Amino acid sequence: MAMLTSCSSEDSKCEFEAIFNFGDSNSDTGGYWAAFPAQSEPFGMTYFKKPSGRQSDGRVVVDFLAEALGLPFISPYLQSIGSDFRQGANFATLGSTVLFPKTPSPSTGMINPFHLAIQLDQMKHFKAKVVEEFHSGNEKGSTKLPSPDIFGKSLYIIYIGQNDFTSNLTDLGIEGVKKDLPMVVSQIVATVKELYGLGGRTFFVLNLAPIGCYPAFLVKLPHNTSDLDEFGCLISYNKAVVDYNLMLKENISQTGGVLPNASLIYVDTHAVLLELFQHPTSHGLRYGTKACCGSGGGAYNFHQEVYCGNTKVIKGINLTASACNDPYNYVSWDGVHATEAANKLTTLAILNGSYFDPPFPLHELCDLHPIV
Repeated sequence: MAMLTSCSSEDSKCEFEAIFNFGDSNSDTGGYWAAFPAQSEPFGMTYFKKPSGRQSDGRVVVDFLAEALGLPFISPYLQSIGSDFRQGANFATLGSTVLFPKTPSPSTGMINPFHLAIQLDQMKHFKAKVVEEFHSGNEKGSTKLPSPDIFGKSLYIIYIGQNDFTSNLTDLGIEGVKKDLPMVVSQIVATVKELYGLGGRTFFVLNLAPIGCYPAFLVKLPHNTSDLDEFGCLISYNKAVVDYNLMLKENISQTGGVLPNASLIYVDTHAVLLELFQHPTSHGLRYGTKACCGSGGGAYNFHQEVYCGNTKVIKGINLTASACNDPYNYVSWDGVHATEAANKLTTLAILNGSYFDPPFPLHELCDLHPIV
């Protein structure tokens, strides 16, 4: 897996002055927990040293991308206190789906109302407020909003779809879930087109991770030992993900061809994460399909009734899903989400450019800053 060695300069340039992100818990930086407080420990233990609204021990991919572009962490749109939207906004929330939600999130027990169409509506409202503020005569910088020209000079990231794929797997099975996936792809494409209409010109669409390697699904999803590959991942479920990603890639390619002056980039994070799960030790990690924060130990360290940070009495026994002392050795943080270490490696691979389709000259557009 190719990695990037970044460099920086005092006079660094970047064509992108902001990031607008749409997604689920893989890129939520505090939106969900601003709406439904409050997140508990041990989330955030590595970098922030406290819960930060991220479903990880530290930073997520969108944080590292912002850092590489020389931008601050992108404020969650739903966070009313302390946010600064002059360099973008993050509309992603934990549990979000592309399609209208039908089932509660396993980790929260709640149906998340902030599906992709709502996130798009929030973006439209955000732009309207920016334009209104500009025409009210406030000087640039006197508010925490950007100038209206920001929308054509921003990077738009769409990283969503995992919950559409996984939320009904146990009840419907793979074939049942696959029936909705063309609608998922269509909605993502429709969202890109609407964002294009709002002024967006550069889009990164990240694909679906190899959920068949995630500890939570290895525990929860029905399977036989014959369904496990040599790396301990679920063959049939990962094949379904590959089929979905191919559909997404084809539609993104077709759409990019009909949007003038737009760069619509399919980003193969699936390949990066699959490599990390299959060969963790080749990339400075130790554990692939075992969760850092969980309960039960064993091969997966995941109990489907006790999520990270929670305590529950099961059959008269008090079980607590606690964090390991070395999350930097793990790909999986809590059985469902990646550790900061895995997120950093994923971002470095993205920035290298090898996982863009079509090729995208990010290095020519931005002097990339080192991510640490």
